[in-house]
Amino acid sequence: MSEGKAGSVVKRFTCGELVEAITAYLDDALDEPSHAGVEAHLACCTACGHYLDQYRATVRALGDQPPEKLSDRTRERLMSAFRNRRTP
Repeated sequence: MSEGKAGSVVKRFTCGELVEAITAYLDDALDEPSHAGVEAHLACCTACGHYLDQYRATVRALGDQPPEKLSDRTRERLMSAFRNRRTP
């Protein structure tokens, strides 16, 4: 971690870590050091900036889709499979 504004600690992110944190970042659910770390990484990594843009575009395009309705038969088959599932 590195020092940021006013001595606060900023988490350093790799590209892989940023991908894992992107949903929390967009939901504003990261703590301040992590949020600042994502911002710092995005400021210097063009590839992750493009990833963020693509992620936002996907959320805009698909975010308000109504859930699919399952037929009663399909729902019952799924529920039966869950009930009968054996755990190792």
